[in-house]
Amino acid sequence: MENAWQFQLRIAVSAELAGALRTDPACSSHAALGDVLRGHHASLKCQFDAFADYVSEAERMGPENYPLYQWTRETIENPEKKARYLRSFTVYVDGNEVYGREIADLMETELLALVGDGGIISVTRFDTNPAHNPQPPAR
Repeated sequence: MENAWQFQLRIAVSAELAGALRTDPACSSHAALGDVLRGHHASLKCQFDAFADYVSEAERMGPENYPLYQWTRETIENPEKKARYLRSFTVYVDGNEVYGREIADLMETELLALVGDGGIISVTRFDTNPAHNPQPPAR
């Protein structure tokens, strides 16, 4: 079953780099990061922005249809959590937020080589195995 899992990479960056990356999808502010992403048809999405998009969509379409609406709204309104999620970026490959092991392995190696360079703090890998992930809040 392990082969069925998909993966996601996230990078944590300095506040300065985060500001630049949020306004510059081509990553011209960090050439090496841009090269890695382009080489894998990948892009970044700020987690705070993704959460804010989810809340906006839920409010437009009806929050009752979005089970994580309240949790997500509370998260982006919390100053400490907001600061953390503004510096966290999800790596999308070909527009997908999860992808196969092979691409995750390659990109993770290349991204880990950039840690400590120009504001990249860490690289984290997640998988779709429910046993490894927190379950949604009950409410």
